[in-house]
Formats: sequence, C-alpha cells, structure tokens
Amino acid sequence: MASYNEWMNSKLYEVSGALSAEALALDRHAFFGSLLGTLNHIVVADTIWLKRFALHPANYRELDPIRHLPHPTSLDQILFADFGELSRHRKMLDAVISSWANCVTDADLNQVLQYANTKGVVFARRFFSLVMHFFNHQTHHRGQATTMLSQAGVDVGITDLLALIQNEAGHDPSVDGTATAKPMSATPVERIGGAPGAGEQDARGAAPP
Repeated sequence: MASYNEWMNSKLYEVSGALSAEALALDRHAFFGSLLGTLNHIVVADTIWLKRFALHPANYRELDPIRHLPHPTSLDQILFADFGELSRHRKMLDAVISSWANCVTDADLNQVLQYANTKGVVFARRFFSLVMHFFNHQTHHRGQATTMLSQAGVDVGITDLLALIQNEAGHDPSVDGTATAKPMSATPVERIGGAPGAGEQDARGAAPP
C-alpha cells in the first residue's frame, strides 16, 4: 500500500502541476473545496496519523522527520498555498511512509494503539486496522482529486491498485480458467504482492483523523 500511495501521488501531482494556480485553488464544491484544498487535507491527515503511529511501542525511528513537524490545527488547514512547496513536502512524506512501512512487523500490526482523535476522544484500536484506515483515507480523497481533475479536462490514467499487483509466475490461467485477461505491463514502481467508531463521523460523512 505504501508503494501504491507513492505511485498514485506521483501521478496525481504530475498532472496537477500542469494546472494554473487559479485552477488549483478553484472551489469545485468538493469536501475540501478545491484540488489544492483536497491535496492539503491528505497531507494534514497523513501528518496526524503518522504522528500517532510514532507513539507505537516500536518507536519507529523512520518517523523521526514527522515527530518534528508542527501539528496541524484543523482538517481543512492549507499547509502549503504554493503547489511547488506542497509537492516537495508530499515527496518527503511518501519517502518517510515507504521507509516506515518496510520496517513494520506482523507483531507490530497486532498491537493495540491508544490515541486521541481531533476531538479529544480517546480510542484503543488494533494497529493493523489503523494502518488500513490510513491508506484507505488517502485513496478516498485521491478519488475526489481525480474527479476534479477530470472535470478540468485532465486524465490521470490508470489508478487501480490492481495495476501494482504482481502476476504469479508459473501460474497458467488457461489451465484452470481462473483468469482470462492478460497481465498488465510493468509500472514505474516495484510491484506489490477497523472501521471508524460510532460518533466519529464529521459533517462530510468521513471519520475525522
């Protein structure tokens, strides 16, 4: 999922960079208004969650760059009004996420992590489920971003996670009829092989970080 996150963000930022500052900031009536607002929100949420993940008993040193970042003040905070600065920060975050994900163990995922959400409500949840929410939240809002880009006449291209799932070598689909489609060509990145609690939903229908 870390590879998918990095791959998709690279695609999304590449095509978004072709838009003017006015087009990026245009209110398109999405959850967070504009494309710029949506991309900032993903960075805000990623920062909040990574700071929580840094509290894990494993004490991931890979998350040290996140520990030193200011804590976002709101879910709709525009951390970077300049797209170039936002893009550079996004690349830093994705590098940290990939480095951290590579060191997470099965035992780590089975731990229970206690944290407080943005409203101060304390939860104790299985780390695996929180990590899945972390990546799912990114996908959710990137879907909104790709919709806004489509409305602006920009085609992001393939966005499915399936594009990064490796075809199993030595398995002939024609033998057992389990598949009929040809495997997709290689991608630029390495192939990769708890729902919110009640009362945690914000006005937009999504669980606040």
